[in-house]
Amino acid sequence: MPRKLRRKLRRTDHGTVQAGGELGAPGLGHATVDHYCANPPPELPPPELPEAGIEADLLTEGEAVLRLGEGFFRSESRPSRDLGVLLARQLCHWGAQPARLRVLDLMAGCGIRALRYGLETDATEIWANDADPDRLPALQANLAVLAERVNISQLKALALLAGCLQRQQRFELVDLDAFGCPSALLPLAIEAVACPGVLYLASSDGRSPTGHDRRAAIRSLGASARAHPASWELALRLQLGSQARAAWAMGRGLEPLFSFSEGRTFRTAVRITRRPAPREEEQLGLIAHCHGCGDQQVQSLLKLGRWLPCCCPAGVSSALAISGPLWIGPLQDPQLLAAMASDALSRPNTLGPGGRRLLAQLQADLGLPARCWPTAEIGRRLGSGPPRLAALVSALQRQGWASGGSGVMAGQLRSEAPWSVVLSSALGLAAAK
Repeated sequence: MPRKLRRKLRRTDHGTVQAGGELGAPGLGHATVDHYCANPPPELPPPELPEAGIEADLLTEGEAVLRLGEGFFRSESRPSRDLGVLLARQLCHWGAQPARLRVLDLMAGCGIRALRYGLETDATEIWANDADPDRLPALQANLAVLAERVNISQLKALALLAGCLQRQQRFELVDLDAFGCPSALLPLAIEAVACPGVLYLASSDGRSPTGHDRRAAIRSLGASARAHPASWELALRLQLGSQARAAWAMGRGLEPLFSFSEGRTFRTAVRITRRPAPREEEQLGLIAHCHGCGDQQVQSLLKLGRWLPCCCPAGVSSALAISGPLWIGPLQDPQLLAAMASDALSRPNTLGPGGRRLLAQLQADLGLPARCWPTAEIGRRLGSGPPRLAALVSALQRQGWASGGSGVMAGQLRSEAPWSVVLSSALGLAAAK
């Protein structure tokens, strides 16, 4: 029978599968939460993996060894998993003592993230969930080494989170590696985070938050997303803004820990706090980009006023493209990143080459101000080649302007200097060649 037909015929409201312990709760499936709490479905049988071809999909990453099976896996995403492990280790220093680290992996795939959390951190409880029943055998087999610390289920993410809300069950780390835009899950995902705790969120929706599908951005993010030269950063800030609004509506606060993207997936790790910090709401605002002259402006919603004249010639109407509401505050927590880098030295297997480079990039860029230009665009507007980023940063810093390279997109300048000053400084560098 074809696989697609088997999936349609197969019952998908299975219950929780215990590899050991009683960490989870009855499966919720497509029925109501109350029904399944009163009538828990039977435990699923243990998996039987085929013997043929097992060695062909054997994978080693960090301290984990696993078989991919039917699970979705992208080797290019290892840096995100590396940083997730380092982050989880830091969580053990937060909150109650002795440390308690409960991890929820909502969309576990083949189980690589849950397995690494179990082997490379001091996690006391791990719940690995994936709604696809075809992934269950590999997920069970890969996580069996974690024994009584792990709980495995195949539930819809929304149903699982609804059950957590009903039971008031929370986790120090909620890892939501979503396919598409996860906005619909945000309120319940935030509710599942213990305070203080972390929501590690990924979105693979690359069109709507980068200005390529404005209607979809309004539907999914409740925001305007316009074409912007720093499109990856714009997407991250829209994602953070969406999380902040959801957290604030629940009386919670939010602090970004790190944010990054490779252009395909947009990842943010945020600390959820019991209440917003003083003036936290000032970090929600709008970013305007003039497609005519290239100027950029940033305004907080709390101090929203008229936009200043851009650098377009007199008599030429500006073409401001305004995006937001979005997060205009910092993208990274430098103290946490420094602690993660220090911790990585003691366990060198945690970071691969890509993760090591990414961590260094994020440490070098706090994410302020929320104004970035590609050096290629600067060169194009001047009619010359792109200026050397390091030279342009030095020139602006000598004039007293806070400037640096973007840690989100390579070859981009981040600066508080007026656009006219950026252009004149780049022009001076070109003339000095």
